[in-house]
Amino acid sequence: MFLKQRHINDSVLATWHPDESKRDFLYRIFEKLVRLKDGKGHAVILEMARSLAEMKHFPDLENREDSTEKISAARKAVTRLKSEIDKLNQQVRDDKEIQRLKKAAQEEQQKTINARQTLEKLGQKLNELISKQGTQEGGYAFEKWFYKFVTYSEIPARPSYKTDGRQVDGSLTLDGTTFLIETKFTNDKSGAPDIDIFMSRIETKADNTMGIFVSMAGFSDVAIKGASKNRTPMLLMDHSHIYDLILAEIISLPDVIRRIKRHASQTGQAYLAVRDFSG
Repeated sequence: MFLKQRHINDSVLATWHPDESKRDFLYRIFEKLVRLKDGKGHAVILEMARSLAEMKHFPDLENREDSTEKISAARKAVTRLKSEIDKLNQQVRDDKEIQRLKKAAQEEQQKTINARQTLEKLGQKLNELISKQGTQEGGYAFEKWFYKFVTYSEIPARPSYKTDGRQVDGSLTLDGTTFLIETKFTNDKSGAPDIDIFMSRIETKADNTMGIFVSMAGFSDVAIKGASKNRTPMLLMDHSHIYDLILAEIISLPDVIRRIKRHASQTGQAYLAVRDFSG
């Protein structure tokens, strides 16, 4: 019955000779099992061992003259077997954990490779757009590029949209704060009028709304001064932040935004030059 429950075929059981002991018969079965392909036989033997290791009662050994000694020996044997099974189970768990960690490391490595390739492609695309800087076509293309740049950085973002008849170049949400986006792809630095217009848009929104002004040509001193004030809601980024920090894989976009925001909170200055990021 035990062997049948462990999927030993009747045809195999039928080979048990009347004058063959259980020990010899099992030895012969185990020899056949270990020779099976794909480890199927080993799995059957392991299933037998696990079942035996859970035995607590031995009815076949009761009511015998030496039942006390036999049951005691059986319990000791089961205890030893269970100890070995526990070791094997732990080894299996360890092997699975090793394989899981190995797979996770491989996936993380591949993710890093894919991310680097994507970042390189974004950099190449931006380089291709430089020839269109200062044109309306280039401005629209840079706006779309920056949205892809944000989504690549795994920041929840919204592409450009209109509100109250006004065009907004998009928005992103980081650490619970919503930032309106303004992009400029002009040849000239963004000036004070650009800052004033964007500031008025930000200030009409909810209290937790801020703005990120991205001007590839940079900002005039007057513009930076206009954006900077106590509790300023505006952060300023230019080509140096994109090229020298993010595309150079020194700091991620989320961390660049956080660093500028922290600087603005501490000093009221909306712009933080790349050379001052280490401070």
